[in-house]
Amino acid sequence: MAKTVKIDPVTRIEGHARILLECDDNGKVDEAFFCVNELRGFERILVGMEASTLPQVTARICGVCPTAHHLAAAKALDNAAGVEIPEAAKLLREFMYMGHVIHSHALSLFVLAGPDLVFGLGGEASKQNIIGMVEAEPDLAKKGLRLRSLGQKINEAIGGRGIHPVTAVAGGISFKLNDGQFSRLQELTAEAVALSSELAGRVKTLLLKFLDNNPLLLAHLNLPTWYMGTVKDGKLNFYDGDLRVIDESGKIRSEFQATDYTDYIVERAVERSYAKEVFLNIGGAEQLYRVSTLARLNVADGMETPLAQAEFEEFRNNFGKPCHNAVLQMYAKLIELIYATEKANVLINDPALRGDTRVAADFKGGHGIGHVEAPRGTLIHEYEIDEKGIVRSANMIIATQQNTAAINKSLKEGANSLFDSADDEAVLNSLEFVVRCYDPCLACSTHAIGQMELDVEVRNSGGLIRRIRRN
Repeated sequence: MAKTVKIDPVTRIEGHARILLECDDNGKVDEAFFCVNELRGFERILVGMEASTLPQVTARICGVCPTAHHLAAAKALDNAAGVEIPEAAKLLREFMYMGHVIHSHALSLFVLAGPDLVFGLGGEASKQNIIGMVEAEPDLAKKGLRLRSLGQKINEAIGGRGIHPVTAVAGGISFKLNDGQFSRLQELTAEAVALSSELAGRVKTLLLKFLDNNPLLLAHLNLPTWYMGTVKDGKLNFYDGDLRVIDESGKIRSEFQATDYTDYIVERAVERSYAKEVFLNIGGAEQLYRVSTLARLNVADGMETPLAQAEFEEFRNNFGKPCHNAVLQMYAKLIELIYATEKANVLINDPALRGDTRVAADFKGGHGIGHVEAPRGTLIHEYEIDEKGIVRSANMIIATQQNTAAINKSLKEGANSLFDSADDEAVLNSLEFVVRCYDPCLACSTHAIGQMELDVEVRNSGGLIRRIRRN
């Protein structure tokens, strides 16, 4: 007899969501749905606003990835105004963004996913958090949180504010670095490079141990898909470049500018979630695809910086190209974290960083598209602006939307390997872990430490036959 399983809410992700599993008469999962509970509505909120305010307003979409929206909006306005920003402005924007990536990846690795790696999927719920991490691995937790703080301080030094930056504007950056800011950024980046290198070995050890301890889950999360990410001269780049698409065999199927995204990307509203699903349409056929850390490593030919390149080569040698396993997105995140610290160090030592930072940008009607690689994948902003500089329409392609179809498929495969487990807590932890592999960012919220409430209902013909609850 058919039955339904519901997990509500999913914990240790950015936002509120639930998992719904539809089972057939034999208890096998027919369909799985990652359902986003919140409606943010920013695409409608922006209509009627002055275009020049968008970098500051869109940064409020999310408290975890505000800098991604801040810069995507600024780049879209540059595009709409038809201006080329000064070199120093490009470098400062990218430098700010490296701070953001360091902060976000460290948060994900050491706070959100860290408890899974340290305690495993059968760990005690009250310990599956950063407090438990501090007790079990004090040195790792302390240094991981310090690295997160360094990224936030870099972001704040250039962005003007740590959470919602304000300095990226149409035409460039609103200030020039003074000597004190420059010296401070040198100190922060040097420490970040040293700390990411120091932590890399410990994180890899935990990751590989986790993979060894969960072979069944690992096998069922090996999901072949297409991938998309940004490359510049073939190398991974977070701030600038073309969007490259590869198929499940690793063959490059397209490479295009973000301004042409509507020729390749299809959005679709779905019944069970406020997050739209997104597909690639290439050659007249829709393709399920993924963005985020693993996708970026899959599409790139290499990394720009030496330590990250060495880790990239080791990853490719061990896991192949392309690598399809969602669990290994955490490993990919570690490589990107190392790259972001190294890239920040390159930028602070570029003499062009101290040059002019802004050109005039006027809006007398226009259409603008800008994109960056958000920590969780490709982010695109598109605006229509009238002759008075007022926004008349806005559209955003968010990373989690692009990953939703893959999350659903991974949940289905993972649930079918775990659903008959006698250990209720392991079932809950494992299904949540499948979602956390994609590190979805819905809208920011904080869950109470030590209280990971979870409710799974199994129903048959409308009647409750089993409930698994965590209070």
